[in-house]
Amino acid sequence: MNKGIKKILTKVLALIILIGLLVGISAAVINYLVIQTTKQKIVTINKLKEADCILVLGAYVKPNGMPSAMLKDRLSMAYEIFEADKASKFLLSGDHGTKSYDEVNSMRDYIQEKGVDKKLIFLDHAGFSTYESIYRARDIFEANKIIIVTQGYHLPRALYLAEKMGIEAQGVAAKNITYRKMELFKAREMLATVKDFVLVNTLKPKPTYLGEAIPVSGDGTLTHDK
Repeated sequence: MNKGIKKILTKVLALIILIGLLVGISAAVINYLVIQTTKQKIVTINKLKEADCILVLGAYVKPNGMPSAMLKDRLSMAYEIFEADKASKFLLSGDHGTKSYDEVNSMRDYIQEKGVDKKLIFLDHAGFSTYESIYRARDIFEANKIIIVTQGYHLPRALYLAEKMGIEAQGVAAKNITYRKMELFKAREMLATVKDFVLVNTLKPKPTYLGEAIPVSGDGTLTHDK
């Protein structure tokens, strides 16, 4: 290899390393900012203010239709909040993009088995991402004050999105349980936080689906499968 080519390759490698460092630093700064600006909004049940609804963000559902451990923990915490009279409605938001995969009806079944009136349970079948779930909570379900329930590592991003979209939100973390692949989830969350930071502050895309409003002040059965 001649010296000229070697110098060029060295410079290219140095540039790649520099870009990688800048991207990494930017991601770290964004994640720090999101965590710091939302930490006061993550509270325990007894410190919650009353809200329009409890927004439960969807997660993996097993092939047999049962919620995964992570999703079950979210739903369990949401029910505790409901029992504490902090909100009278549930908004269960998840992926129901195909007939073969259905997060929201699995979530509904879990809550209804607790004896909750189905009129109090709203389903968002098009909550394909955290960004879309928050956007639709505001624009479709007209929720102005919400309590978001998910795992602790996920809450800052959800609360940040809600704040930027003009929703008054509080967050309660599901029980602090270590799940399989937890380190992978946390790593993905850092990247997702950067993505949503850009979406909500710059690009501001509309969700995959919008439509007529179905206010959470009304009857949740309007959102149920017929």
